[in-house]
Amino acid sequence: MSSGCDEAPFDWPVRVYWEDTDGGGVVYHARYLNFFERARTELIRACGIDQMALKEAHNLIWVVLEMNVRFVRAAKLDDELLVSAAFEWTRGVRQGIGQRMTRKSDGELIATADVTATMLQADTLRPTRMPAWIKQKMGLEGI
Repeated sequence: MSSGCDEAPFDWPVRVYWEDTDGGGVVYHARYLNFFERARTELIRACGIDQMALKEAHNLIWVVLEMNVRFVRAAKLDDELLVSAAFEWTRGVRQGIGQRMTRKSDGELIATADVTATMLQADTLRPTRMPAWIKQKMGLEGI
């Protein structure tokens, strides 16, 4: 597994707000997708890639093709979470990203996600291979 950019795991902190929960103060299941998305976006940003510039200057966008989420424990109102994101594999036009969400206070595993993403040409929405310069910036040459 490569975290991208360096060998340290990439974690993004998230706090659970009232708007993220149901009436009982438990995180609504669809909100986990938002938390995972934020961590993936921040991983890419931490690697020095601006996604708007990527689209405007290189005609490339990233999209999620598939996501498998496993809910382990409930996150609750005011929980501080750490959401990790790490590129695990690349094959052709696809990339695999592994994600974990833990509660900061006790390290309990909340959820995991296995994500398959791809790059598209922004104007045609056709899949395309990740350019070598992006692989290099993200530390993905060997995976």
